[in-house]
Amino acid sequence: MLEEDTKQIGLEDIREGSEEYSLKYPLTYAQERISKECADSIRYTNVLLHCVCGAGKTELVVESISRMLKEKKKVCFAIPRRQVVLELKERLSKYFAKAKVIAVCGGHTDIVDGDLIICTTHQLYRYYKAFDLLILDEPDAFPFKGNPVLHGIAKTSTKNRIIYMTATIDEYLLDACAKGDMKVLTLKQRPHGKPLPVPRQIVAPKSVLLYQLIRWIDRYKNHPRMIFVPTIRIAKELAFFLKLFYPECLLCTSQSEDKDRIIYQFRKKKQGLIVTTTVLERGVTILDAQICVFLANHSVFDKASLIQIAGRAGRNFKHPYGDVLFLCNEIKETTLACIQEIEGDNRCAV
Repeated sequence: MLEEDTKQIGLEDIREGSEEYSLKYPLTYAQERISKECADSIRYTNVLLHCVCGAGKTELVVESISRMLKEKKKVCFAIPRRQVVLELKERLSKYFAKAKVIAVCGGHTDIVDGDLIICTTHQLYRYYKAFDLLILDEPDAFPFKGNPVLHGIAKTSTKNRIIYMTATIDEYLLDACAKGDMKVLTLKQRPHGKPLPVPRQIVAPKSVLLYQLIRWIDRYKNHPRMIFVPTIRIAKELAFFLKLFYPECLLCTSQSEDKDRIIYQFRKKKQGLIVTTTVLERGVTILDAQICVFLANHSVFDKASLIQIAGRAGRNFKHPYGDVLFLCNEIKETTLACIQEIEGDNRCAV
């Protein structure tokens, strides 16, 4: 590994005018309130943004980033997945057109210094007490979940405050909240104001579930369809089976060599079909996606992952609704808990 790839960096200078930003659309009243309160609160404490999937968490922290850059302070936005780093870099570059916004992730490590750094969580080892503000997206997801070492690296990368953002709070965050280590701000509504899609559940033998799956695929033939499965083996077997009837069916798992290309291909097709594992449960937004979880009762899926998967549907202003189907071969507490929490979020949003 090159020396440049392993060094730790203390960031210093800032460019003129980086505080200017422009959002593509105005924030809702609820978003504006949370955005201002977050920017005010981060001055004296860490903040947890507990917001439903699709609530616009990135836009909620733009004001906080802007204030920091205006004061010539350093900001980092850390994300678990490489694909999302590159997408977010493009978005924030448009919001902060006069700032040096850089992405640091696999294949993008030539430049590691900037005004606003968007990186994968593993890249935080490069920075020691470098940031005045660290924004940590999805801290309850892999690789952070249950990993005290990575949480420690995140804390040492910043000399001041952290904004945590997630729709699903884990034990680490719950413990921090109980200790009073952070302020919790909640948002239970998406910008379009429509309720979150509540999953439907079918419990039947596996052979019947395959029949139900085919019916579901045909029912939404004019929409992009995402089928989530618990394991790579099941993903490969199901994709092989579906290709007999739907040759356009794609497969995406952690073993896929070119996930970026696969996702790009899927996005291009308005009636696409993809079989995937939890590798796409977070951070990927597909316009008008319809969601099915095959064998949703499997132990791989916990309540948090099911909530995140269900959150892929109905995210867009033009397509605020979507179908979410849980296909199970037995009743499981996790699927019921997921449905109950989404229903509860919808009640709170009214």
